[in-house]
Amino acid sequence: MRKIVLLAVCIFVLNTMHAQEPQKTYIQPLKDVLDLIEKTYNVKLQYEDKILKDNMVEYAGWKLFSDVESTLQHVLMPLELRYIVKAKDTYEIKSWEYFRKPYAEGEVQLRNLLASYPTLSAWEARKKEVRQNILSKLGIHHFPKETSLNPIRTNYRKHDGYSAENVALEVLPGVYLSGTLYMPLKLVKKNPVMLSPHGHFYNKIDKSIPNERGRYREDQQKRCATLARMGVMVFSYDMFAWGESNYQFPLKDHRQGIALTMQTWNSMRALDFLLSLKGADPERVGVTGASGGGTQTFIIAAVDDRITLSVPAVMVSSHFYGGCPCESGMPIHFMDNGLNTNNAEIAALISPKPLLVISDGDDWTETVPQIEFPYLQNIYSLYNKKENVKNVHLGSEGHDYGYSKRIAMYEFVTEHFRLHTNDVLKSDGTWDESKVTVEPATEMYVFGTNNPFPENAMMGIESLKMFLIDSQK
Repeated sequence: MRKIVLLAVCIFVLNTMHAQEPQKTYIQPLKDVLDLIEKTYNVKLQYEDKILKDNMVEYAGWKLFSDVESTLQHVLMPLELRYIVKAKDTYEIKSWEYFRKPYAEGEVQLRNLLASYPTLSAWEARKKEVRQNILSKLGIHHFPKETSLNPIRTNYRKHDGYSAENVALEVLPGVYLSGTLYMPLKLVKKNPVMLSPHGHFYNKIDKSIPNERGRYREDQQKRCATLARMGVMVFSYDMFAWGESNYQFPLKDHRQGIALTMQTWNSMRALDFLLSLKGADPERVGVTGASGGGTQTFIIAAVDDRITLSVPAVMVSSHFYGGCPCESGMPIHFMDNGLNTNNAEIAALISPKPLLVISDGDDWTETVPQIEFPYLQNIYSLYNKKENVKNVHLGSEGHDYGYSKRIAMYEFVTEHFRLHTNDVLKSDGTWDESKVTVEPATEMYVFGTNNPFPENAMMGIESLKMFLIDSQK
């Protein structure tokens, strides 16, 4: 009997001690803690119910500080949540994202980076370091170099002042990159060339509508065709596992780090193709794209010296690294020496060549005039070439490559490529895109029922990964 009593006492003591463990004593549901924060600090918190889930806050009472933002940080970070300041005393709570940092963090990083290269020679050394780091982390230096592109060219169309032709390039044995080649009808002895990668744009209601996805979109066609009417050879091409690439690699494969590697490689090979065309001018080589296409723009401009002009739109930021693994899914921003890089510094690697950064007021580029552009001006000042870097900030606009953004790009390209614009300007001096024929996606496919993929076409991401592993042996 005495043993039973002792055992009961031990169990009671153990249970009491367990209940008094601090993380158990002070634990509260996230909903209750958020309600308390609103009352304590007299603020409004906005969030979706799914954020709450079954989230519990350990040591809840101890995470209340004298100011609301310190409190939110300590409450939310362990739950992989974050807050955004929406207005005075209003905060939105969202899931934590590895690719996004506070604006102030980007500003501090740029300040520290600038301090690390006070001279041109120091900056040139840093450029080389960052460029090699990107190529190394992507694994591109292991890729086979001497493979034929074997261009497949189909469905040539002639339009007002330009032509369009569908082209597939064998960028690796059995891996095909599809795109549309836009050419001036009046070629001269030397014609500038431009790459035109696309971003993650699609119909917000139905993402599957081909005419509103990727390179088939109206805005993408207009900018490429207008450049061609200005005398530029332009190649517009699919992202990895998007468009016709989707036939070889399912769309889910786009959200893997290998997509960042392949998109950079695709841009390099697309440039090989453009510069192989008769009349291509290797002294005037540009690239422009928006959003994810903007990421592709500043990365290829950073690692390929053949690029002489870069126009990334709505993407350059010191605190946002790209929301898709095809932009940030490989550790290209992490340097072995610990002095990590960001997309503003990567965009600067093209210096002192012409760089136009297009930004807007409704995404992560809203800070460009205050944070990123002054940094870029400092870099170009090292060369005494401050005039070669420009920012067009459209504060009332959003995340797109709309007409006003395209105008900024046209004017920049015209200035630095010394183009004639008589065919693309109205009598009042405004830019005229009305003569561009916007085609349905079906008109722009290289492959189809009557033109199937070649027999050696690789199918599936695992086949590609095995090929890349074998190529490193």
